[in-house]
Amino acid sequence: MDIDILKSYIPLYKDALFLTMKIGWQGILLSLVLGLAGAAILHFRIPVLKAITGIYIEIFRNTPLLVQLFFIYFALPKVGIRITAETCGVLGLGLLGGAYMIETIRSGLESIPVIQTESALSLGMTKEQTFIHVILPQAISMSVPGLLANVIFLLKETSVFSTISLMDLMFTAKDLIGMYAKTIECLFLLVVFYLIMLLPVSILGSIVERRMRYGQFGD
Repeated sequence: MDIDILKSYIPLYKDALFLTMKIGWQGILLSLVLGLAGAAILHFRIPVLKAITGIYIEIFRNTPLLVQLFFIYFALPKVGIRITAETCGVLGLGLLGGAYMIETIRSGLESIPVIQTESALSLGMTKEQTFIHVILPQAISMSVPGLLANVIFLLKETSVFSTISLMDLMFTAKDLIGMYAKTIECLFLLVVFYLIMLLPVSILGSIVERRMRYGQFGD
């Protein structure tokens, strides 16, 4: 392994890391917004919207992100909808993640005993107040392990962004291998930079999950 080659490639990987994280976290934020909205729709069983949400979940959970990105990036321009590669990445990741986030948060909502809702209503709270102040905080707490798993899953899914010509980590590695044939060095840096991106999230997630669990059940 050539150390000088590694040193010369690090700035390229650093730029790719920043782009990957930028798109990844924007997509995750979008997925959380969709997850909360979709879970609320399913929880309250809102007519029509419930059916639309169910269809959305089934489509995006049962098709690969690669296919979704191709549809957004290559098919939508055929009907006059043109977006940049970065926006496509954020939208694709957000829509995929939203389907998983909805199911994760919904399972948290369903784990809360019905008696808590009944008790809050009997104290004069409205359904909306009960949901926001009583049910949702507990559901989010119960959903933390699943939410963190989804976040890590989505960050790893950014590896397919190279297919729409985004200069992410995977694109950078493949490009350098193709130009200079330094396969070992390029793959080594690829692993290192993915660990730089994912390990802090995994460690922080474990700490948050442990604290949330102790807060509910004690040591």
